[in-house]
Amino acid sequence: MKRTELRDHIFKLVFGMEFHAAEEMKAQTELYLEGLADAGERDLEYIRTKTGRIGENLEEIDRLINDTAKGWKTTRMNKADLSIIRLAVYEMRWDDDVPVGVAIDEAVELAKKYSSDDGPSFINGVLAKLAPGTAGEDSR
Repeated sequence: MKRTELRDHIFKLVFGMEFHAAEEMKAQTELYLEGLADAGERDLEYIRTKTGRIGENLEEIDRLINDTAKGWKTTRMNKADLSIIRLAVYEMRWDDDVPVGVAIDEAVELAKKYSSDDGPSFINGVLAKLAPGTAGEDSR
């Protein structure tokens, strides 16, 4: 599978985090992965690992989003937009294999597919503020 396809599946699982308790997500992830007939073991492990790491960092990811998205808290955001932003923030901050620009571009593409007409620009704006080297970033 291409990275874009893998990211699409990860987005769907991150979206599912809104509807399932954290302790249910491992089983939900495995149920979802069973339905991916065209995925090899390497693809499945990539999806499983990245989804798990996003879940592990969810509190910090949401803190970053809440500190950055002025006038928008994670509790008020469209759930598809929030899931896309969470995935992109994880990639920007914790996944060294994904360049920041790619994380933002891919998030905008997911928004075009799964969000409202305003979603891509909203997501781009939030992520631009969170990108390393911008005013929205705290120093590491």
